[in-house]
Amino acid sequence: MGRLNHSKIAVLTLMLTACAHVAYAQAKKPPAADDPRDVNLSAYVQLLRSDIRAQKVAIITEVMDFSEAEDAKFWPVYREYEAELGKINDERLSLIDDYAKNYDTLTDAVADRLAKGALDVEGKRTALKTKYYDRFRSALSAKTAARFLQVENQILLLLDLQIASALPLAK
Repeated sequence: MGRLNHSKIAVLTLMLTACAHVAYAQAKKPPAADDPRDVNLSAYVQLLRSDIRAQKVAIITEVMDFSEAEDAKFWPVYREYEAELGKINDERLSLIDDYAKNYDTLTDAVADRLAKGALDVEGKRTALKTKYYDRFRSALSAKTAARFLQVENQILLLLDLQIASALPLAK
């Protein structure tokens, strides 16, 4: 991969992490259920999620540089992967929301439940990547599937770091 591709990846990744940070900030302190802004906030978070997905697609498109045949095989499988990953991410957001609600009064029992939930979500994400690596490898070459897994892992690590850096440590 040439220097130009690294620069494009860096710019696209920064855009992606900025979107993720804003999405997290919006989801972190939702308005009260009776607040009329609730519907608008939900719509805004959904918009940001779609923007993050679009940024991921842009990064993957740029880095992978698929042929027409690879492109036709990759994207249908990727859409299925993203749909399943979205469900796992929803579980993670729910845990983060639960943590935020309990932060000031965190008990050992709640901390234990949240920690085990986070480990469960992490395990689900790893299992999903394993499952889809096999599907990508069947549709493409092993080398291409491995390159996608590298790109996906880099994106997910950057998003994880962004979220982790915004969460306060348990007290």
